[in-house]
Amino acid sequence: MLSRRVSRKKLTRSMNERKIAGVCGGIADYLDMDPTLVRLVWVMMALFVGWGVIGYLIAWIVLPEQPVAQGTTAVVPSGTSQPAVNQ
Repeated sequence: MLSRRVSRKKLTRSMNERKIAGVCGGIADYLDMDPTLVRLVWVMMALFVGWGVIGYLIAWIVLPEQPVAQGTTAVVPSGTSQPAVNQ
């Protein structure tokens, strides 16, 4: 029998869609949703249910950061004259 490699999405903190730590962006990417919608739901839970802030802090600690894709360039802070180098 042939075995197929199944590609599974992993729940990680987003590097691209981040406002604070990338938790909502990572969840949105995992669920194929709009990050703004996930942020709105999270804020509503924080305000009305009460566990949103604690849940965010726990997710920030537990979720790994999204790995950097090969061949991407690093962000260069403004005001520097040297280009970023991938390591």
